[in-house]
Amino acid sequence: MPEYGNSIQVLHGYQENAYTYYPVIVVGAGESGIAVGCQLKEQLGFDQFRIFERASGIGGTWWVNRYPGVACDVLVNPSRALKICLVDRPCRPALFYSFSFCPNYRWSSFHPPGREIIQYLQDVCAKYQIVDKIQLNTEVAELRYLKHEELWEVKLQHLVAGSGDLTTKERKYRIDTKGRTSVVLREETIRAKVVCSAAGGLVEPNTWPESIPGIETFEGNIFHSARWDHSVDLSGKNVIVMGTGCSAAQLVPKLPNPPYNAKSVTQLMRSPPWVVPRTQPPFGAEKWARYSPTLFTMLPGLGRAYRTIMFLTIEATFFFLFPNTSRAKKGRKKYEANLLDHMRKSVPEKYYEILTPDYGLGCKRRIFDELWFPSLSNPAIELTTLPLTSIQPNGVTLGPGRTYPDPQDRASKVPTEERKLAADVIVLANGFEAKSWLHPLRIIGKDGRLMSDVWEERGGAQAYMGSTMDGFPNFFIIFGPNTATGHSSVILASENMTRYAIRFIKRILNGDVRTVEVKKKAEMAWTKTMQEKLKDTVWTSNCQSWYIDSKGWNATAYP
Repeated sequence: MPEYGNSIQVLHGYQENAYTYYPVIVVGAGESGIAVGCQLKEQLGFDQFRIFERASGIGGTWWVNRYPGVACDVLVNPSRALKICLVDRPCRPALFYSFSFCPNYRWSSFHPPGREIIQYLQDVCAKYQIVDKIQLNTEVAELRYLKHEELWEVKLQHLVAGSGDLTTKERKYRIDTKGRTSVVLREETIRAKVVCSAAGGLVEPNTWPESIPGIETFEGNIFHSARWDHSVDLSGKNVIVMGTGCSAAQLVPKLPNPPYNAKSVTQLMRSPPWVVPRTQPPFGAEKWARYSPTLFTMLPGLGRAYRTIMFLTIEATFFFLFPNTSRAKKGRKKYEANLLDHMRKSVPEKYYEILTPDYGLGCKRRIFDELWFPSLSNPAIELTTLPLTSIQPNGVTLGPGRTYPDPQDRASKVPTEERKLAADVIVLANGFEAKSWLHPLRIIGKDGRLMSDVWEERGGAQAYMGSTMDGFPNFFIIFGPNTATGHSSVILASENMTRYAIRFIKRILNGDVRTVEVKKKAEMAWTKTMQEKLKDTVWTSNCQSWYIDSKGWNATAYP
């Protein structure tokens, strides 16, 4: 067995079997991939690694999501921490939305826009000097473990610049219609000792619902919010928005106003979300934006103390919101009553019924809102639960029926009659393929089995500590199955997993061990514990969400 060492090297010269060897590779240059790269350098002083990113820029979901109004949508006010923790608004702060090893205390607001978050992530890469370690427009298509060499064989696809920003289905369509070279310039096979998958969970947007006919006849523009088409002029146009999730709540209020100036916006809702009003920063947004960056800079310990308070407050909210204990249920009921009162004070009366959820708070992702509810008073915006039933060249048909409340509820006054609307643009804000973990990456372990097949056999996506799987040595998932908490920062979870992986990578690079692999017994016991504990949480209450698949398996949340 050859010794490859801890340096990047090219082997076999110009022979047909030549390849480049990397001690460590990382899949994805979003928040998690950036965290791994920074910690390899900071903790291990190691720079012989490469981060492969299929998109044309650094930042992951913040790079591709550029819809109107995109921003960090969650925060918390430290001056009300105890009240929030007990009865009011458990949520996450923008100030908490940065790495602990490189905190940002200079956000322009409590809700920094996507452009500002991208700049922060790129600045972190520059500070830790890992920009040159990131290879863009390169997709990791397949990982195959070579048992006898104790290495991962990695198949790369070098993409036409920008084609990696497209969805997997869009790239396939382009290949089918324009040829393979319209997307893939060339393929390369490399090898690596350690692989860290930092592929995000919200990557592949949901596509057009196949049950709705007529899409091929539509003469307008159709695109997903996560792949916003800025070349489309919305001025004077009739826009249909499908969905009422977090992205939709941010973009809908923007569309009738400059610079977009849509003539009308009709928003289609399947079921209502729980909407939490945004807390204003101490002393008001204007003073916060003007003075907080200077204050945190002059008093370095203040920022760290603020983050600590936020962390403790947010952790306390978990016990208030998510368990199915009698105390939590009582707290949720009180919280729900407060939110419904806020809704009734914020939207026209005609929307009261369709904006009253019939499921428990926390079962689905909450929306932290400042603009959506007030925008529903704008005559240019209409919210409806009439289902989209067909598409015409210049319009859509809604109904008959309704998606909420139950159409069999005769006491309800919510309309069910068929309507035809003019439509020039349709925006899909219908979420992501969140249940297809690591898709479309093919990962083949030491026994020749696909990780996806192993997961299917065992009931669903899983990993010990959300990071490692038996049969897949030296492979670490960053922000893997059952690591989203529903109440705390994604960045915090990514950092925790990065630290976990770095502990083992250090041993491998030091030569203390050749491979690291969790035992099957330990992995399955961990997964069993996760699924059992999740049964006693709000996520298993009576609602449908992207947390749980059709078989009832929850591979998303950490209990």
